[in-house]
Amino acid sequence: MRPTPTLLSHTVSALAEAMRMHGAADQAVSRHFREHRTLGQQERAFIAETVFAVLRRRRSLAAIAGSESPRALVLAALIRIHGFSVRAVADVVRDKERDLLEHMRAVDLSVLPMAVQQDLPDWLWDRLIAERGEAAALAMARSMLDAAPMDVRVNTFKAERSAVLEELHTRGIEAIVTPYAPDGIRLQEKPAINRDPAYLDGRIEVQDEGSQLLAHIVAARRGEMVVDFCAGAGGKTLALGAMMRNSGRLYAFDVSAKRLSGLDPRLARSGLSNVHPIALSTENDLRAKRLSGKIDRVLVDAPCSGFGTLRRNPDLKWRFSAADVTALAEKQARILAAASRLPKVGGRLVFATCSVLREEGEDVAERFLETHPSYRALSCADILLAQRIPLETGAYLRLDPQTHGCDGFFAAAFERIA
Repeated sequence: MRPTPTLLSHTVSALAEAMRMHGAADQAVSRHFREHRTLGQQERAFIAETVFAVLRRRRSLAAIAGSESPRALVLAALIRIHGFSVRAVADVVRDKERDLLEHMRAVDLSVLPMAVQQDLPDWLWDRLIAERGEAAALAMARSMLDAAPMDVRVNTFKAERSAVLEELHTRGIEAIVTPYAPDGIRLQEKPAINRDPAYLDGRIEVQDEGSQLLAHIVAARRGEMVVDFCAGAGGKTLALGAMMRNSGRLYAFDVSAKRLSGLDPRLARSGLSNVHPIALSTENDLRAKRLSGKIDRVLVDAPCSGFGTLRRNPDLKWRFSAADVTALAEKQARILAAASRLPKVGGRLVFATCSVLREEGEDVAERFLETHPSYRALSCADILLAQRIPLETGAYLRLDPQTHGCDGFFAAAFERIA
């Protein structure tokens, strides 16, 4: 779609709102669309694509444009990402901006520092190199600049994957099975899946393959008592409920009643009746403590930087500092310690984050083992293999976009022994 002065103005406005960081970028874009309902489908797609392209490549585009103003960043994206000619963009800009377009086309990114080229803050680029080495850090950074695919999970309480896949194909939706998650389907494009019959009647839910695999580390069974300790909007809760075949008792805890309210419509579609959402005051809420020593399996998908989801949420890399990540890791350790009271002897505790950093993964898990002798580590690879999921990542589950094609995740599994 060729840019027009009006389309350029809308894109700049939507980007400016997203860059204020008052909320998630997708919420800012959605708010702009609600305020401008006359925008057509193609216009909305162009605006959203451009906003997220800028957020992914904000640092290199700022170097190209010589400015971090939303308008300059959008112009740089039109030239360097969308590939419009200088002449095509010149037709919709102010006279004084036309010379800048030629400059944007000519900038050589290869002479800029690597952190700028890879569109990461200096501290995050340095951290990735320190943890993974330069080659692996480069592969990860490049993978995070790609848009993520849309994965859905088949609700096995209502349907089988093969049947849903065939049905999607009959509606012209190109889709394949996910390589690892046994209930996952990967869509080749991004249709309006929330209007598809399979979604509306609860046979599928949008859920990244990595998130689906976390539920298989918990491996909930029929008739058990299970807790999703940081349930949020309940994506993993619903996956666990389907695994349990709607039996037993599944608690969905969260300290945010607002986040937890997002579970309500999804739960209604799912057909599950064994899920019990509870908004906690803190992780030490008495309602959680009353379950101490009674629970078969507990999932702690703890609040984190979300750096494993940068393909979907590129604004996160500009939101968090190194100090913020350290504070988050300390919070994760506190939440994990509180949740560790719940499993009975022989019960399983799973700690997970959607981060690619050791500080929010291995470091938290190893510190937990050092301070909680009543727990021993389990092998995530062995847990998955027992479910015929051949994914060898070692004792801990470590998923990366460049290797596994899904969001970045970490998981550690523990068993209570005393």
